Amino acid sequence: MIGRLNHVAIVVPDLAAAAAVYKNSLGATVTDPVDLPDHGVTTVFVELPNSKIELLTPLGDASPVQNFLNNNAKGGMHHICYEVHDLNASIAHLTAQGATVLGDGKPRIGAHGLPVVFLHPKDFCGTLIELEEIAAA
Repeated sequence: MIGRLNHVAIVVPDLAAAAAVYKNSLGATVTDPVDLPDHGVTTVFVELPNSKIELLTPLGDASPVQNFLNNNAKGGMHHICYEVHDLNASIAHLTAQGATVLGDGKPRIGAHGLPVVFLHPKDFCGTLIELEEIAAA
């Protein structure tokens, strides 16, 4: 069902400083910041040859990642995103297996302009999982 690793997301308290570390210290290509009000975050992507790192920071006080920063002041790994070809079929399969899809269980548009859902960490070895639908190959 899951395809390739799309990205690993890291919550950071200072997005500009974190982006500068990846760009200046590691020599990576970093995208411009993008606000995602529906998700309550501002994000940049660090482009890698085989995947991406997503750096995200809260957008407003009601951001779902603000609690993460309250508990981890320096930030840290937040979630792993896997690609799938049919998100609705993946949701049906996972819920039939007892997995919990967060929110209302319906896909929303994510940072890449593609449908995404998040799966509860309790069902996946303590790791928050994002599934992103990509076009079939």
